[in-house]
Amino acid sequence: VLITGAGGSIGSELALIAAAHNPESLILIERSENALFEIARLLKARAPGVRVRALLHDVVEATSTRAYLEALRPHVVLHAAAHKHVPIMEDHPAHAVRNNLFGTKSIADAALVAGVERFVMISTDKAVTPRSVMGATKRFAERYVRSLNTRSGSDAGRFRMVRFGNVLGSACSVAPIWARQVAEGGPVTVTHPEMTRYFMTIPEAASLVIQAASLDAPECGGADIFVLDMGRPVRIVDLAERFVRLQGFEPRFPDPRADEHDITPSVLPTMDVVFTGARPGEKLHEELAHDEESLRETDAPGVLALAPGEPEPLDALDRMVQELREVQWTLEKDEALRVVRRHAPGVAPEHASDENTDTSQTNGAAAGLHAA
Repeated sequence: VLITGAGGSIGSELALIAAAHNPESLILIERSENALFEIARLLKARAPGVRVRALLHDVVEATSTRAYLEALRPHVVLHAAAHKHVPIMEDHPAHAVRNNLFGTKSIADAALVAGVERFVMISTDKAVTPRSVMGATKRFAERYVRSLNTRSGSDAGRFRMVRFGNVLGSACSVAPIWARQVAEGGPVTVTHPEMTRYFMTIPEAASLVIQAASLDAPECGGADIFVLDMGRPVRIVDLAERFVRLQGFEPRFPDPRADEHDITPSVLPTMDVVFTGARPGEKLHEELAHDEESLRETDAPGVLALAPGEPEPLDALDRMVQELREVQWTLEKDEALRVVRRHAPGVAPEHASDENTDTSQTNGAAAGLHAA
């Protein structure tokens, strides 16, 4: 089993789950030296009998990525490496193109050449009707990975994707950010009073990846994209209220937009909850599937499959990839944005958000809402 982004929140959980099943070998790819050290150390302590190969490597480097996979010949590749934060990618579109599309293309192409039996890419609900650069580049990557089933003649979904909602407990997710804000005396920040998100835990996210990799074609009807049945989306402000109360405070909403949250007097100390405003690329509500994709149950409880539509013409996809290739290293932000928007027209112009909201109170605390 080979895992990219192995030092991240999801990658490290996948590594621990894979190690528990005693694989022939476990190959970790991570470009952060510290993150690679930590996951390798953890695996040595928890799974001393597993043969672990830890590689300090960036999958964007296509030539060496292919060389590694041809030499190591993994049976399964779980691709977790990606840029995930919406506001940062709005300011660095070329980085998003390079890592999310061409990093994925590099490892997926190498997997194809190396004869990998199952490739699973971690995607995001932000790839559905994307409004952000991050979501758009993940959508581009989905389209490319899906095309490899056509290119390889695989009707069994050799190349698969999973779409995550927001992952609670992952690096820079809302819980640790809110905890830090509470420890500092507040306020606790929420982007918009009506913003909703689908949520899943790290174990749920990792389990979805493992199940998507292990489902046989008849069990999923030939689908190649999978999502977790996460129930109804949750309003972020409701989650913030519950979190504040769990910390021993009564939430207080000084913002006039929060009238409906007026509360009865309490003996608990209060903690302000303020709205910072939706930021560029943010949507108030996420979706799990495109209009042309239909959700259906699989044999795995809680795992839903998206029935694929008609295959995308490969010549059109190849033209898109070539145009994006030309801007993956550019330092001109506007140039990269222009090409991204050409292939994802829903991406908002710079500094435009889904809804006009007050952004005067921004202290970065809502960053966790943007991680896949």
